Amino acid sequence: MTVTRPFLIIETGQPVASMRRHRGFPHWIRVAAGLGADEAVAVDVQRGDALPSRDGFAGVIVTGSGAMVTDREPWSEATAQWLRDAARAGLPLFGICYGHQLIAHALGGEVGWHPDGREMGTVELELHDTALHDPLFTGLPERFAAQATHLQTVLRAPQGATVLARSVHDACHAFRWGDRTWGVQFHPEFSTVHMRGYVRARRDALRNEGHCPHAVARTVSATPHARRVLRRFVRHARALTA
Repeated sequence: MTVTRPFLIIETGQPVASMRRHRGFPHWIRVAAGLGADEAVAVDVQRGDALPSRDGFAGVIVTGSGAMVTDREPWSEATAQWLRDAARAGLPLFGICYGHQLIAHALGGEVGWHPDGREMGTVELELHDTALHDPLFTGLPERFAAQATHLQTVLRAPQGATVLARSVHDACHAFRWGDRTWGVQFHPEFSTVHMRGYVRARRDALRNEGHCPHAVARTVSATPHARRVLRRFVRHARALTA
């Protein structure tokens, strides 16, 4: 009998209050990744859950958060150390938004406030040539849509990392470190419902920053290629740890 190893989902924050009726990030990620309820284990590090041993997991997915990596909260720094050790040990890792930034920070990259402020809505990503043979991005269109909402960013990728994708706003929307660690600034787990909900929740901030939230909401569209990246990570991690 073959035992399927579960994925560890490291929960680093909660959705905006108005979207919590749709449950939390681990549920959104599990559904988007095509994982069954018994195929993922979630630990909420922001609320004090202890990180488990790396043994027995097919891979790790790190969620987004309303927190800021630069605040260097004790739970965040402890998670960064765990992720650094896991990456060096070869456990497949996939960070989303805050998770992307936290992995970059853990591996020696630089994270900070984006000099041009917020990126929000459905954005167009452009793949670099480096993505042509990447296990998660190969065969995708050179340009495709993804959901994004962030104020901080990876200002400098870790030494030895390969930057895979950018947007007009953000130069590092995806990177790979080694052959088993990825970070993506975008949200492959977000549906149009999630994205529009975030735009509504941030409408006052968008107005204050000179953006029309209604215009941003109208441009929200489905992002199937972004979701494929997450599902490919699951398949790739399983193959690596089978």
